[in-house]
Amino acid sequence: MGRNLQTGGQLRPIDLARGHGLSTQAVRNYEEAGILPAADRTAHGYRTYTPLHARALAAFLALVPGHGHPTATAIMRAVNAGALEEAFRFVDESHARLLEDRRTLQAVERALHDLTAATASEPARPGTSGNTGAGIGNGTAPPRGGGVFIGPLASRLGIRPATLRAWERAGLARPRRDPVTGYRVYDEADVRDVRLVHQLRRGGYLLEQIAPLIAQVRAAGGLEPLAGALGDWHGRLSARGRALLSGAAELEAYLRERG
Repeated sequence: MGRNLQTGGQLRPIDLARGHGLSTQAVRNYEEAGILPAADRTAHGYRTYTPLHARALAAFLALVPGHGHPTATAIMRAVNAGALEEAFRFVDESHARLLEDRRTLQAVERALHDLTAATASEPARPGTSGNTGAGIGNGTAPPRGGGVFIGPLASRLGIRPATLRAWERAGLARPRRDPVTGYRVYDEADVRDVRLVHQLRRGGYLLEQIAPLIAQVRAAGGLEPLAGALGDWHGRLSARGRALLSGAAELEAYLRERG
């Protein structure tokens, strides 16, 4: 970084570190990573920083909460290399991910609403209890240990068994095998998952977009715990949005000071 881009006053590594609760080694590491512009050296080889470096450090630390450490690093490297279009692309990608996460949340809420309504309105079927079901054909007993075979479940959803098998290959369903017949058996959690997949597929979502949602449902322990976590999900997305705004403000201040 040339001196014409630096504004008056020399700062030691400890001066930069102290204001942000960092170690001087962390400041040196940030410089070596390209997050900070290259520092000048004294006649004895000591680094000297300027208010411009302090502004760069503030920008990086403000970018991290919204973009994450790797992307914030990439943004600062690009800026310091003069590759502003590349830096802006990284910024845009983070905003695009946030928008996609918001859309996923909206899809989850719609799917949960539709799934709850469909489950409440679905009449009990002969030979079933809750999410259990009859056998796959005439004269076939229900699965041992409860659950529903693939045929009746596909019929209930209005899809083909081949579709359920495709969802299983994509990791969206994990049916067990009946020890007697070898047929796929969908337990209560499996039925929950395929109902949710079905709702989202009807909404136009791709299997690779649905997979993270199913993982969320499983991690939460079901639809009800997930529904209870939606408020926290909204809060996290809002926090990311505000963090992106804060990071943008500090980055703009750094860009102005660089000239």
